[in-house]
Amino acid sequence: MQEKSGSLVEWLVPLAFILCAGWLTWHLPAFTLSWFPPQDPSQFDKLSALFGRIDVTPDLGGLFGGYADTVDWVALFLLPVFGFFGVRTVRRAPMEFESWKPLDRLAVFVGRLTMMLIVLLCCVMIYEVVLRYVFEAPTLWANELSLWLAGFVFLCAGLYAMQQRSHIRIFLLYDMLPRGLQRTCDCVSTLLIVTFAFFLVYGGYGEAFDKFYRWETFGTAFDPPIPATLKPMVLLVIVLVAFQAVVNLVSDWNAEPVIHSAADDIDEDEIERLKAAVGADDLGTIQSNAPGKN
Repeated sequence: MQEKSGSLVEWLVPLAFILCAGWLTWHLPAFTLSWFPPQDPSQFDKLSALFGRIDVTPDLGGLFGGYADTVDWVALFLLPVFGFFGVRTVRRAPMEFESWKPLDRLAVFVGRLTMMLIVLLCCVMIYEVVLRYVFEAPTLWANELSLWLAGFVFLCAGLYAMQQRSHIRIFLLYDMLPRGLQRTCDCVSTLLIVTFAFFLVYGGYGEAFDKFYRWETFGTAFDPPIPATLKPMVLLVIVLVAFQAVVNLVSDWNAEPVIHSAADDIDEDEIERLKAAVGADDLGTIQSNAPGKN
């Protein structure tokens, strides 16, 4: 089982992936105009004007006769490279669930992306607070960017939580069942997740594609494409969650039954650190009074 190595690569690669993904997301209308331009002239003019307003590098000409410039193409090339390298180099931390199939690696890498997004979100909020209350010069973009990042954090954390089996579950009846009936419950719950994902994609694909193709924005001064990006992201993540639920079912099929108790919340690594800090004798008293240890 691969465990956390402590290498900076495991955090620098997700950060590089986020930077490439952020650049591509902001400049995605360039690729839409180049590859799949709207047939309606008014929609084409509207999307062209929007891209002209948000283009970060307007002085760079488009490559291959399109709207995407050199930086856009470099980001497009590096994004899957960093994604592949990140999935290959991610390591399981000691407290994470011991399952390591290919889709598990992807989910854990998405979890690392989520953690880096939280760091970036906190940096944006701190930056805004300092400018607003220290320099009395608030930004026009921090609030919308925070909402945008928080949306991605919420969605990506769902996939990571599914892989870690950390969604809220009630085990009162489940633990009383024999292993055969537990497997039946697992199959039913997985079937419900897959069914929900199917109908959500089936019912939401048209609206998501329309928002994405028109590059619908938030309608504020900063005007980020929150509807155009988060709506398709919901469908993508729910599909990955459904696949992860199936992988979890297969991985846990022959696992030994686990009896859950309040003692599950006690972190053994934290206990070892407490032993080193306060001494084993004092900690013995703490453990004897812990729930489920009596």
